[in-house]
Amino acid sequence: MAKQDISLPIQGMTCAACANRIEKGLQRMDGVDDAHVNFAVEKANVTYDSELVDVKAFEDKIEKLGYHVQHESITFDISGMTCAACASRIEKKLSRTDGVNKASVNFALENVTVDYNEGVVNKQGLVESVEKIGYSLHEQQSKEETIDAKEKEIRHQTGKFIFAAILTLPLLWTMVTHFEFTSFLYMPEMFMNPWVQLALAAPVQFIAGAQFYEGAYKALKGKSANMDVLIALGTTTAFFYSIFLGYEWHVGGQQGMPELYFEAAAVIITLVILGKLFEERAKGRTGKAIEKLLNMQAKTAIVVRDGEEVEVAVEDVVVGDRVIVRPGEKIPVDGTIQAGSSAVDESMITGESIPVDKNTGDSVIGSTVNKNGSLTFEATRVGKDTALAQIVKVVEDAQGSKADIQRVADRVSGVFVPIVVLIAIGSFLTWYFLIEPGDVRSALVPLITILVIACPCALGLATPTSIMAGSGRAAEMGVLFKGGEHLENTRSVTTVVLDKTGTITKGEPELTDVRVADGFNEADILQMVASAEKSSEHPLASAIVRGIAARNISFDNPDTFEALPGAGISATVQGKQVLVGTRKLMREQSVDLQFFQAEMEQFESDGKTAMLIAVDDELAGVIAVADTIKETSVDAIERMQDLGLEVIMLTGDNERTAQAIGKQVGIDRVIAEVVPEQKAKEIEKLQAKDKYVAMVGDGINDAPALAVSDIGMAIGTGTDIAIEASDVTLMRGDLHSVADSFVISNKTMRNIKQNLFFAFFYNSVGIPVAAAGLLAPWVAGAAMAFSSVSVVGNALRLQRMSFKGVKRSS
Repeated sequence: MAKQDISLPIQGMTCAACANRIEKGLQRMDGVDDAHVNFAVEKANVTYDSELVDVKAFEDKIEKLGYHVQHESITFDISGMTCAACASRIEKKLSRTDGVNKASVNFALENVTVDYNEGVVNKQGLVESVEKIGYSLHEQQSKEETIDAKEKEIRHQTGKFIFAAILTLPLLWTMVTHFEFTSFLYMPEMFMNPWVQLALAAPVQFIAGAQFYEGAYKALKGKSANMDVLIALGTTTAFFYSIFLGYEWHVGGQQGMPELYFEAAAVIITLVILGKLFEERAKGRTGKAIEKLLNMQAKTAIVVRDGEEVEVAVEDVVVGDRVIVRPGEKIPVDGTIQAGSSAVDESMITGESIPVDKNTGDSVIGSTVNKNGSLTFEATRVGKDTALAQIVKVVEDAQGSKADIQRVADRVSGVFVPIVVLIAIGSFLTWYFLIEPGDVRSALVPLITILVIACPCALGLATPTSIMAGSGRAAEMGVLFKGGEHLENTRSVTTVVLDKTGTITKGEPELTDVRVADGFNEADILQMVASAEKSSEHPLASAIVRGIAARNISFDNPDTFEALPGAGISATVQGKQVLVGTRKLMREQSVDLQFFQAEMEQFESDGKTAMLIAVDDELAGVIAVADTIKETSVDAIERMQDLGLEVIMLTGDNERTAQAIGKQVGIDRVIAEVVPEQKAKEIEKLQAKDKYVAMVGDGINDAPALAVSDIGMAIGTGTDIAIEASDVTLMRGDLHSVADSFVISNKTMRNIKQNLFFAFFYNSVGIPVAAAGLLAPWVAGAAMAFSSVSVVGNALRLQRMSFKGVKRSS
C-alpha cells in the first residue's frame, strides 16, 4: 500500500449539498480510503492508495460531477537549456510530475509555464523535479531584469568568442594552407608542430568549450542527450585522437608533420559560440515588441493628495487618485475625466493616427498622449490592470504559447540526439570495417561531422521565433492573439460572421424620424417613449432618449419596466402601458399595424431601424433610428472577400433593415432577427456545414457566439466580457484589423513551415553527406551555426510584415 494525502481546491460549489455530493463520489472510488470535502474552504482532502488511483482520476471524477479542480499557473525561467531536445526533456518531466496538469516550454524565450495543483505539488517540488534531469528553474524576472541578463550574457559570450577566435585563427591558417590553391600563403613552421597546436587548442577546448561539457554532464546525469552531448562528444574525439597521433609521431620519430584534428575541434567550438551569439542577438530582436510596449509607459504621475499636487512614480498611483495631465504629457494610468477637455493620441492602443476628443466623463487610457489641454481624471485601473499591462500580458502569453505545428518538432527533437549518435557510430563502424578497413582517420571524420552537423537547434527555434515575431508585429498593428494556437488556427477560417452594431456600424445610432397617429400629440408620445426607454440598456434606447432630450422634451422614470429580448420593451408611464418594439411584439399584444405599414417598410428599406409605439394596446406612432456605417467597413469587407473569405452579417434587426445595411457594405448573406441567445446556435449551424467560423463582435450579447466559434474576435473598444470570451482582440475597432489578422496568421504559418522545412532539409541532407565523408568537421560546425541564425533571421522578416494586396494562401 502506498498511502498518499492530497488537498484539491474545488470551484463551482454553491452549497453544502454540492460538497456532500463530491465527497460521496470520491469515497466510492477504488483506492480511496477516506475523502472529506470542506465547503467553507472549498477543498477536498483525500487519503488514497497511489498504486490504485492517481490525482488525474480524482480531477476527472470531480469534472463529471459538474465541478472543477482549481489549478495554479506559474512561469519559470530556465537555465542550462541548449537545444530543442532539452526543451522536450523538461516538458516531459514536468508533465509527468504528479499534480501537474500541463507544462509548456518555450525554447526561444527560455521559460516554462506550468499549470499545477498546489494541493499535490508546490513550486519547490517543480524546481526539484527539473533539477533531477540537469536543469534549473528560477522565479521569472521582471522584463527589465531579463533584458539586462540577456545583454550581460551576450557580452560574456562575445568575450568568450574573441578569446576562442584569437587562439583558433592560427589553427585555421594551418588548415587553409593544406589546399593546393593556397600553397603561395606563408605558414610559420612552428604552427605545424603538434605541441604548439595542442597549446592553442586546449584553452579553446576546455575553457571556451567548458559550457558544452557542463551541459553534456547535466544532460547525461538526467539520462538524456542534447546538443552539448553532440558537440562535446565530437570535439573531444577529435582533440584526444590528435593528441594520440602527436604522441605517436613524437615517439616514432617520423619525418614531416602528422595530419591532426586540433583545428577541427577548435573551429567547431568557436563557430558554435559565434552561432549562439548571433542567435541570442536575433532572439532578442524577436522580443522587441514587448520592450517597445513597456517603453510607452509613463514613469511618473502628478496626483492630488491632501490638496497638493505631488509627483509620484507611476507604480505608486492607486485607484481613486486624482491625476493631473498637462499638454504633451503621457497619461500615466487608465481613468475617467473629471475636469478639462483635450485631444488624446491613442495610436499606441488603437493604431488610429487621428487624436480623439475627450471631455468630462470620457475614459482615458494609460500611456496615450494628451495633446493640447489639461485634464484631471480619477484613476480607475492601475498597475497590472491597465489596458497597456493587459496588452503586454496577452502578447507575452501568445509569444510563450505553442502552436499545434510545434508539437511535431517537439516529438522529433525528443528522440533526435540518440538517433544521431547511433548513426554516427554506425557510420564510423562502416568506414572502419568496410570502406577503409583499419583506417581510424578515415572513419573518424564522418563520425565527428555527423555529431556536429546534426545539432537540432534550428528545429527548436523554427516555431517559437516565428510566433514571437508574428505576434509582436500583430500587436503593433492592434491585433492581439491570445495564444500561438489561435495565431495558427486563424488561417483556417473559411467564414467570417460579423455582428452589425458596433462592428460594421459605429454603434452610436441616432433618432432620425418620428410619425404619430391621428389623435395623439407628438410631444406627449415622445415624453412617454423617453420615460419608458430610460431604463433600458440597449444602445437603440440610448439613442432614442438622447434624440428626445435634444428636442427639449422632459421625461421621468417609468412606474414599471420590462425588457423583452429581441422584441422591445414594456413599461408603465403615468398609469399607461407603453410598448416600444417590433411587429412581432405588437401582434402578440393584438395591436393593429395597418396604419404605419408603409412608413415601416420605407424606413427599413433605407437601412433604418423602425420601432412601433403602442399606448394601452393602441398604435400611437413609429420612430426610426439609424446607426451609421463605419467609414472603413466597406473597404475592409471587400478585403476579406478578396482574401477568399465568406462574409456573413448576423444581427437582431429585422430582415428588411438588415438587408439594406448588408447591401450598403457589400454583404450578400444576412442572418437577421436573431435574439442574443440564438447567436451561438447560428454559429453552430454554420460549423455543422463544415465551415471554420470566425465570429466578430463587441457586445455582451456576442460573448456566447464568440466563445462557441472556432475563432472569436472581439472589437477592443467593446465590452470586457466580449474581449474575455474571444481568442483575438482587435484594438482598433476597425474591420481592417480582421483582414489583418488573417494576413498575419497566413504569413506567420508560412514562415514557420519555411523554418521547419529548412531545419528538416538541412539535417536530412547534411547527415548523409557527412556519413559519406564529403564534409569536413569545421564546415559542419559552420553549417550548424548558420542554420540556427538563418532560421531566426527568417522569422525576423515577420517584423517588417506588410498587409496590402495580400491574398489568402490555400
